[in-house]
Amino acid sequence: MDRLRFDFGNLMAERVENGVASERLETDLAVRFREAHEAVEARRATGDLGFLDLPYATETVDQVVGIADGYAQWFEDVVVLGIGGSGLGAAALKEALLGPFWNSRDDEGRDHFPRLHIVDNPDPFTYSALLSQLDPARTMFNVVSKSGSTTETMAQYLVAREWVESGVDPDKARGHFLFTTDPEHGALRQIGEAEEIPMLPVPSNVGGRFSVLSPVGLLPAAACGIDPRALLQGAAEMEQRCATGALSENPAGLLAVLLHQADTEQARPIHVLMPYADRLAPVARWFQQLWAESLGKAVTMSGEYRNTGPTPVAALGATDQHSMLQLLMEGPQDKVVIFVCVDDVGVDMPIPERHPGISALSYLGGHSLGELLSVEHAATAEALRRVGRPNATFTVPRVDAQSLGELLMLLQLATVYAGALYGVDPMDQPGVELGKRLTYGLMGGAGADRPELEESDSRWVR
Repeated sequence: MDRLRFDFGNLMAERVENGVASERLETDLAVRFREAHEAVEARRATGDLGFLDLPYATETVDQVVGIADGYAQWFEDVVVLGIGGSGLGAAALKEALLGPFWNSRDDEGRDHFPRLHIVDNPDPFTYSALLSQLDPARTMFNVVSKSGSTTETMAQYLVAREWVESGVDPDKARGHFLFTTDPEHGALRQIGEAEEIPMLPVPSNVGGRFSVLSPVGLLPAAACGIDPRALLQGAAEMEQRCATGALSENPAGLLAVLLHQADTEQARPIHVLMPYADRLAPVARWFQQLWAESLGKAVTMSGEYRNTGPTPVAALGATDQHSMLQLLMEGPQDKVVIFVCVDDVGVDMPIPERHPGISALSYLGGHSLGELLSVEHAATAEALRRVGRPNATFTVPRVDAQSLGELLMLLQLATVYAGALYGVDPMDQPGVELGKRLTYGLMGGAGADRPELEESDSRWVR
């Protein structure tokens, strides 16, 4: 059976200078991982790691599919309002599984499924430009906020509610909204119950950046014809594959251990995820939040104050060979590159044989664009290896729902394993709370004092 593969040879001492000695995967690193695996399993047993249960939540999936089918029949456009994990996961699913230019296709090209728009940043220029292209009577808004009080998302909701009511009977406006939020608490839950707006639950033990396989990601995907059950099947297969505490047999464990080693022993705290497929570029951005917000902490689980955590960077091959590769090849020795490649790209384009007298072009004829992209990855990985720059490659059989489910679950598991290795809680994000409180105060939130901000020093203004 085709399944995701992990080639980490270019992280090992046998192939790259200052790499990890392979025997350590059977000795001290194997012991460390088994301890980390046991810690993760213990947290799972207490119910802390709800994302691991999502692949088996059949009743939730049935509910998602039923609601999605109804909205797909009535609306031409679905707009997701959500920021961070409430938007990045849906964007990753959209681009990977619907493919480029989905919203530009005609009705037949989309099999009469709606267009899908994901609005995360509250930039008024972008938001107003989108609304100007939509028909209120034919638009549905999926408002995604687990807390029900996310400042950016709730502001967008208020704008959307007034915009819809300006174009339809106000009594019917609520039929243009669906809330994805906490099952019991929060402002969205309060509004939904008072106005009988349909709602989908984000399980209380599933954090935003781990919610892509919950209704947060599944509803907008299903509304556009993506099969959520195939996504969850792939995720379940990876979860079961990683059930072992044996490091050599656990791909998520290998990724976590090797990247943790790169950071803590090799002074390589910058981790670049670089897919060689346009459709997977949003997955790299989704991973950037997952890795950064989960592992960047000032306090360990034991209460020790210690600033820790690697810095993830999202890149795209072959595009970023022309923007970042010079730095990766000759810049500071502080980076590890993780590539993601695809066996079967689904469609390929032959390169015609033309201009035989021009050597700069003639060598391309008879090949294909897919072959070129594959060769560029192989050449980049080898070039990095030859100058002592560690890298590794994940290969997925194809970009489909099952393979994507596998990849997303692997990266989530690697994150919680890495959290155990660093000794931090990957499920919280205390570092973002101060900014939220200051925003609340500056916007005049009830019960909050308006904070004083440091005045800018005019000496530094030109």
